[in-house]
Amino acid sequence: MLAHLSIRNYALIDTLNIDFPSGLITVTGETGAGKSIILGALKLVLGERADSKSLKNPEEKCFVEAEFKLQSSFFFEFFIENELDFDENTIIRREILPSGKSRAFINDTPVTLDILQDLSRQLIDIHSQFETSELMNEKFQLNILDNFSGISSDLDAYKTTFTHYIHEKKKLHSLKEKLQSGTQDLEYKNYLLEELDKADLNSIPFSDLENEINILKNSEYLSQILSEARQILDNEEIGILTQIQELYSRMNKGAQFSSELGKLSERIESIKLELQDISFESESFLEKLDFDPARFEELTQKINLLNSLFHKHKVTNIEELKEIRDTLAKDTSDLSNLEILISDSQAVIEKLSVQLDKQAQKLHTQRTEHIPVLEKAILDILSRLGMEKSQIQIEITTTEDFTSTGTDRISILFSANAGMNIQPIAKAISGGERSRVMLAIKKIMAETEALPTLILDEIDTGVSGRIANEMGKLMQEMASTMQLIVITHLPQVAAKGNSQFKVEKTESEGETITRIRLLDQKERIEEIAQLLSGSDVTETARKQAMELLK
Repeated sequence: MLAHLSIRNYALIDTLNIDFPSGLITVTGETGAGKSIILGALKLVLGERADSKSLKNPEEKCFVEAEFKLQSSFFFEFFIENELDFDENTIIRREILPSGKSRAFINDTPVTLDILQDLSRQLIDIHSQFETSELMNEKFQLNILDNFSGISSDLDAYKTTFTHYIHEKKKLHSLKEKLQSGTQDLEYKNYLLEELDKADLNSIPFSDLENEINILKNSEYLSQILSEARQILDNEEIGILTQIQELYSRMNKGAQFSSELGKLSERIESIKLELQDISFESESFLEKLDFDPARFEELTQKINLLNSLFHKHKVTNIEELKEIRDTLAKDTSDLSNLEILISDSQAVIEKLSVQLDKQAQKLHTQRTEHIPVLEKAILDILSRLGMEKSQIQIEITTTEDFTSTGTDRISILFSANAGMNIQPIAKAISGGERSRVMLAIKKIMAETEALPTLILDEIDTGVSGRIANEMGKLMQEMASTMQLIVITHLPQVAAKGNSQFKVEKTESEGETITRIRLLDQKERIEEIAQLLSGSDVTETARKQAMELLK
């Protein structure tokens, strides 16, 4: 339940601290005193949109802090899932900075608004007189029936399947779009891939091709160079190898007398061997230097092809061409597999459709079974509220398409008076009747939802006398299992509270300030008497107030 509310620098509120007891709490005050401001602050801490215009002093931050007493069995799992520290006295805080930015905290841990809203929906329901239009909303009407039917676990199972179903349908749509767009350029991609495959990019490195064609181009000149080199190396009289051999022989003779000459001899031998190897390889290379016109033409065509591919694909080397080739191969392969993926996705959707159909039928059966019981429960409460002649009929029709709540469409038909045709509830009830119907529904929902706190903002608008008294009794019954905060202008309802608060507007140093305070017994008599008789409180009104408080 809501245990404490602190507000600072919000609208007409400078600083406000309220402790809330359990049971039925009634809140009274003149129109314009600021009840809506307090509700606005409470909605803010529960996750509604923040606005810097609501700051009383625009140069200071605003904060609203609410303390809730929680039962661990109901909320411990939520705190674990969201990595929050659980405390039976949980504090939710919302701050609005002068810049307009806002922050939210649960037990001093920063949280997103989504998490804050998820928790607040389980803690408190604020219902305003202006929200009776919910009665006309099909989603709200279905929610009433579902809560009453106790099908939350089956509905959650259906929603899980439905989420998977929608995801798979989006996936199928994406695959079909990809196939359609991919098919249009598949022929061109295949052409590019075939062209790259023909280039045989994995054969000889481009640098080797260039080297080979350069050799072929200059084979005659290279032959001349190699012939001259062999003469320099191998001439019997003046060739380098002949002279090196002579040098080696002489140095080797002296090596027997000097280790230093022995070392020089070894080095000369090493040079001789290296020159002999050079001579051998030169001769071998010279023998291969026969110009091959066919090979030259083949290499020229391949290099020209590669250069044209470099230019076409805007790359500078074969590795980049390979990457493009591999990407094209994957794309064409993926497109070839798309039809298989589409077929697989359609099979999954068909399977999910069968599962959804079974789950939706189960929901339909449970809803249909509980409709007569819900109709009777609403009519019983309306009878207590002076609408004995009311008729209500909840109709369910099914659709071919799956929705997030099944295949059921719901319509509540209503007649408030005898002799009147039953018709959609939006056309069948007036303002006062609407308040009574909504109270009946809120009472039933409070019993099925196990909500810790419910706030009713002037839901009793448009009723008076005996009916107002009966409304107060209903609220007392509701408050036996929950904390119920009722904002009211009716003395009959105000007197039913286990405690009563008054919201009032005062002036201090030229400023208008809203405050709320808990009334003692004497103050309650005066407040209820004023609700009965107006600004001039009479003794008769005081006696009536005391009777009501009994």
